[in-house]
Amino acid sequence: MEVTLLEATEDPEDLVCKAARNDYSGAFVGGQSLEATMETVDGDTLEAKKETLIGHLLDHGHFGPFEHPQITFAIEGVSRSCMAQITRHRHVSFDVQSMRYVSFDDVDPADVREGEMVVIPPSATDPEWVGRNQKQGAVDEADVEKRAEIFRDTIEDAVESYQELLDLGMPPEDARFVLPIGTKVNIVMSMNARMLMHVADMRAAADAQWEIREMTEELLDIAGEWCPITFDHYEREMKNRKNRLAP
Repeated sequence: MEVTLLEATEDPEDLVCKAARNDYSGAFVGGQSLEATMETVDGDTLEAKKETLIGHLLDHGHFGPFEHPQITFAIEGVSRSCMAQITRHRHVSFDVQSMRYVSFDDVDPADVREGEMVVIPPSATDPEWVGRNQKQGAVDEADVEKRAEIFRDTIEDAVESYQELLDLGMPPEDARFVLPIGTKVNIVMSMNARMLMHVADMRAAADAQWEIREMTEELLDIAGEWCPITFDHYEREMKNRKNRLAP
């Protein structure tokens, strides 16, 4: 998979601070500088003041100001299974690549065996991999080779059948029914900073499925550059704690 930043609010933490100070300020924050808005916050520099205020907000559950900054990601090559999980979240906007209007008639089914078009989970090829709800632990080499063979044969056959149905005139919106839930899809996804922290609470957790956990960690890497004070505090003080961030 690949996660790319498409668009994001500029100076997002300035916006968080202005919104938060508005709640307790007699002066109109829209008519003064950030320096004036932050004048009474503890800290020797403006950056230190932002660290003080943002840390205070997060520590005390005042999450509303983090709903103002927005970020949009483009996500390439996640499975339909992963897509079904992430699109359960409220207050997130999605556009998902359509399998009604996009057909995969030019994909070589032989390439599907190696990861083209369909996500191959680690448990199909790694004997040491142990997933959630797995009935047994690590398996021997012979068993994992059989797993890999069954999995690769199945997805290759599915794509061959899909393409044969297209050749026989079946519309893509119907032919897609034979494709596996691991079929790759591209997503554009927008949310605010508060919702991103909530998604991370749920989807970067140790008990989350491996693919959506990997995707969420990539979202957090980008968010750490976009809102460095906020997501540094989140990583240090809040991650994996189920912080009741959901609006």
